Amino acid sequence: MFRDRGIEIKTREQILAMRKAGLVVGRTLELLRGEVKAGISTGDLDAIAEDNIRSSGAIPSFKGYHGFTGSICASVNDEIVHGIPGGRVLADGDLISIDCGAIVDGWHGDAAITVPVGEAADELLELARICEESMWRGFAAARLGGRLTDISAAIEAHVRANSSYGIVEDFVGHGIGSAMHQPPNVPNFGRPGRGPKLVEGMALAVEPMLTLGKQDNHTLEDDWTVVTDDGRSAAHTEHTFTLTPQGPWVLTAIDGGETKLAELGITFGPLAD
Repeated sequence: MFRDRGIEIKTREQILAMRKAGLVVGRTLELLRGEVKAGISTGDLDAIAEDNIRSSGAIPSFKGYHGFTGSICASVNDEIVHGIPGGRVLADGDLISIDCGAIVDGWHGDAAITVPVGEAADELLELARICEESMWRGFAAARLGGRLTDISAAIEAHVRANSSYGIVEDFVGHGIGSAMHQPPNVPNFGRPGRGPKLVEGMALAVEPMLTLGKQDNHTLEDDWTVVTDDGRSAAHTEHTFTLTPQGPWVLTAIDGGETKLAELGITFGPLAD
């Protein structure tokens, strides 16, 4: 491992270690996806996540982070990110974004999904769909030798071409590796061809956050939960990925991103599996 202008560049072995953490995160999120239903509390989901992370030989990276009390972030409806899990009970028609992180042997994985509760409105399903699709368009735009904002521009272009959603600008993706949050920031908007060069050994967490209305937001008195100013719903999707000479490898996707990337005509580049 070394640093290039503050960006952590991992060895092949370190990326493989990150894949172990990524699989814990991916499998935990799929477990939680199946548990989301009316009547369950966000605290219940948090307990399920912590048990699964720890029983997998990993450590929840969120718990205790700057005093955060949960192993997941559970953000419901107008909550964009950083919702604290607790006594809130999910109701039919809600939309919940679940963000999860895990550490294995000192290496981090970080991902998020947005899940409807029961029969959610079509506009919420579409919001979640475009949010996830835009993330995959970002991965598809990433090339060794390209620039970081190629990812950003692809995300924005997909959102703008398919919706009038707000793209949250105050919170962005990030580098990841031996710490959960590292340089560089990965915005979900901007012009291509800017920022650091994309090189082997770089790992990034890409996480678009979209809103049904305007992207303006504020943080609640708990100093964590970020909500939309207009009270309209939000969606958040995230995966950790890296680039190999063969293509993107999505470390927190159970299949490494193979299925979704193939749909976009992109070859994925696993180092293992």
